[in-house]
Amino acid sequence: MQIFLYFCTHNSQFIWTMPLTEYIELHSSPENEALQLITHRTHLRVINPRMLSGHVQGRVLSMISQMIQPKHILELGTFTGYSALCLAEGLHEEGRLITLEHNDEMEDFIRENLALSPLGKKINLVITDAKEYLSTFNAAETTQFDLVFIDADKKEYCDYLDLVLPLMRKGGWILADNTLWDGHIIDPAYDKDRQTVALRAFNDKVAQDPRLEKVILPLRDGLTIIRVKS
Repeated sequence: MQIFLYFCTHNSQFIWTMPLTEYIELHSSPENEALQLITHRTHLRVINPRMLSGHVQGRVLSMISQMIQPKHILELGTFTGYSALCLAEGLHEEGRLITLEHNDEMEDFIRENLALSPLGKKINLVITDAKEYLSTFNAAETTQFDLVFIDADKKEYCDYLDLVLPLMRKGGWILADNTLWDGHIIDPAYDKDRQTVALRAFNDKVAQDPRLEKVILPLRDGLTIIRVKS
């Protein structure tokens, strides 16, 4: 979709078109310097830079976190550290964020990126398989999570949800990324695609769970906001 802006002069008329995404970015709070640099570095050094949350989604993650002011955040899927720093913007003064990344080849790059911001000191990067980590996590020995961001292996989303729910405080929030999967979620052509099938199952699972309040936002690739009922 594009926005059309018309400019008239004495003798002629100019038509300038602006993509709607650009318009939204221009009217949203800007990225800080650290996030801009991470975006640049990610596009230079990573094969699939589009996996980065990006400007607008990053501002949404930050704003949600600032509204909640969580003391304990868990992120499944760090990628290059962009979303972790966005979520950390809303952390309580004494808050901490744990972010899990399976790809150990990304560790040095992620740590370099997190070090670009003072908020990086509040972030604990753990290189591990998310399901294995969550399976051994003892909720009885720690404060439960106020906010969880799910953005790891799409085929495991249902399992992630089952493992995360016992670790949530009542009234806590879960954000799940990519839940519209570039529109494939409703496209019959992707009925045999494993990631699409898994995301459909996750969306159905969330929709049918009476313990959860939920809404899917058509933001970027789809962002589901979930509240665990008190």
